[in-house]
Amino acid sequence: MNQQLLVTKRNGRQESIDLEKIHRVITWAAEGLENVSVSQVELKSHIQFYQGIKTEDIHETIIKSAADLISEQSPDYQYLAARLAVFHLRKKAYGQFEPPALYQHVSDLVAKGKYDAHLLEDFSEQEFAEMDAILDHSRDMNFSYAAVKQLEGKYLVQNRVSGEIYESAQFLYILVAAALFSKYPTETRMGYIRRFYDAASLFKISLPTPIMAGVRTPTRQFSSCVLIECDDSLDSINATASSIVRYVSQRAGIGINAGRIRALGSQIRNGEAFHTGCIPFYKYFQTAVKCCSQGGVRGGAATLFYPLWHREVESLLVLKNNRGIEENRVRHMDYGVQINKLLYTRLIKGGNISLFSPSDVPGLYDAFFADQDKFEQLYLQYEQDSSIEKTTVKAIELFSLMMQERASTGRIYIQNVDHCNTHSPFNAEVAPIRQSNLCMEIALPTKPLTNVDDPDGEIALCTLSAFNLGAIKDLDELEELSDLTVRALDALLDYQDYPLPAARRATMERRTLGVGVINYAYYLAKHGVRYSDGSANNLTHQTFEAIQYYLLKASMKLAKEQGKCPSFDETTYAQGILPIDTYKKDIDKICSAELYYDWESLRSEIQKYGLRNSTLTALMPSETSSQISNATNGIEPPRGFVSIKASKDGILKQVVPDFAKYKSNYQLLWNQGGNDGYLQLVGIMQKFVDQSISANTAYDPSIQANGKVPMKLLLKDLLTAYKLGVKTLYYHNTRDGADDSQNDIEAEDDCAGGACKI
Repeated sequence: MNQQLLVTKRNGRQESIDLEKIHRVITWAAEGLENVSVSQVELKSHIQFYQGIKTEDIHETIIKSAADLISEQSPDYQYLAARLAVFHLRKKAYGQFEPPALYQHVSDLVAKGKYDAHLLEDFSEQEFAEMDAILDHSRDMNFSYAAVKQLEGKYLVQNRVSGEIYESAQFLYILVAAALFSKYPTETRMGYIRRFYDAASLFKISLPTPIMAGVRTPTRQFSSCVLIECDDSLDSINATASSIVRYVSQRAGIGINAGRIRALGSQIRNGEAFHTGCIPFYKYFQTAVKCCSQGGVRGGAATLFYPLWHREVESLLVLKNNRGIEENRVRHMDYGVQINKLLYTRLIKGGNISLFSPSDVPGLYDAFFADQDKFEQLYLQYEQDSSIEKTTVKAIELFSLMMQERASTGRIYIQNVDHCNTHSPFNAEVAPIRQSNLCMEIALPTKPLTNVDDPDGEIALCTLSAFNLGAIKDLDELEELSDLTVRALDALLDYQDYPLPAARRATMERRTLGVGVINYAYYLAKHGVRYSDGSANNLTHQTFEAIQYYLLKASMKLAKEQGKCPSFDETTYAQGILPIDTYKKDIDKICSAELYYDWESLRSEIQKYGLRNSTLTALMPSETSSQISNATNGIEPPRGFVSIKASKDGILKQVVPDFAKYKSNYQLLWNQGGNDGYLQLVGIMQKFVDQSISANTAYDPSIQANGKVPMKLLLKDLLTAYKLGVKTLYYHNTRDGADDSQNDIEAEDDCAGGACKI
């Protein structure tokens, strides 16, 4: 390298490049790491330097050179690249490597309008000094490269127009903790702040995007998931579209229930006109979803729900299909198709399904969710009534069309509405579940709006978090982590703002939370068990029993302290009914594990004190925030040992945790040989999870006869999921022949702007 090569400093001055300084920084970043070469990084970066290169570009080049070397053989380059990236990030944020004192930092950013002024109002300078003592900035060195780039791209407070960064990760964690516990008594809150900071910054608790990006800033909307129900009227349709816009602009992912909208050709105003049907209104909702950019990156995302027995269903099932014309397609939303036992029975018995417009069959739509016996009675009655317009199709043809579209688009989801209501924390008679959310893990009551200020409408919100199973050494740790998580998320409900009265009212009444997991694949690998062969069944039963038990216990203790949620009486818990009472008993045939915890004592305590929160668990995809913890995402098996994830910052390589130690234990997605083992595990989880699970199915055409996945297999898996009590199915994945060990590019989860990405 020519020693006379000149670099351009930030102030525009030029001077000779200092190769020794570069060597010192890379050597520092490589300390304690295995199978990394300082000279290889130097060589790779030096050849990219040029005359007059900016110092900032030198940093970027060195970081990229290290990141390019990440592989199965040398996974520690992901930490070398991360440390270099942290060094660069801090220099950009602070002008030096050492972060400033916390109080000074907060004061500066409040003055700039970047942090919420309440931080300085709620905490004294002395308390900020105490928090500074709690802070451990060396934990920045625990991040992987993908984690640092995700932090920089999505979570750290910044000016997204100029690219200016204002903070580093440990300030994020301590200030989230401070904000969430700011209203606790001064004598106890510092203890909670310290414990929550430790749990989050050591990756035991994973926080969702809206919380990581928003708490501590003047923006106060942190619910990941928003569920909006639409009635069959223009007023309600307009109110739904307006509500979508409000929440998309606040970075939330949207679930829309539009199943009540009457079918094409139905009468309007006593026959004065024909109804235009669902599709024009679905287009209206799509426009609302896409009208606001989220963080300047992209438009919002939504999943729209309708029942399989809707008279327009054959047209609705193909809305994402690439064939067809714009007039009969609505491709930029995903769809959730709602099914129940009667419809599955028609499939199994080779029968027909009758399709109705909800407007023509009084009571049928509501009974579909609230009362399965009444639904069947009304359905049979309306089938026999020749005065009611209906279409009759063979069940096998309708289910096959649905599964064909699910396979070809990957984005036709399934909601088993009877399971959502019979195995639910809500009393279906008074608070039925009529939809899910964007990512198919939320199951909460909703009521349609007639206008945006409707006092009777109910928009459901769910506030999320997750336990990192890979960071937990003993299930007893979950007791403390559950207490911290429930307290923090419950405090968030009072701390945040609500753009719409229907959302505020529903949240204050029900106080719904959804705590899930990340790093499940690593957890199984650590324990030497696999997805496909039943060896993980008992471990999974014990783990998810512990999660639900300790979360319920934490919510009960909080109810004892701060009062139960106002709508507690609309839950089955108020009747003394727990998830262990209502699960699908077919699970007992595949899992022999006995209940380990003292559920009867907990049952009596819940009946005595109530619960602070109507729901506590939901297993979400967590595609982005799992990267922050260097974890496998959600409950999914990895596609390859090295994932190459496409993000707006480019390609990010990430190696599965402890790869060298547990390589032979990991079971990759395409090595499962089918979905049976995975679906069994989801069914076991669902026994305890009070909401739902973002569960995916995966198919490898190359192992099938003729290289095609048979419809018979798709339908078998659908029926298996139903039999095991699975409430919802999310993505359908098809292997495309990529080299999964190294080059499987996983697009970011479509949970817009961080929704559901905890």
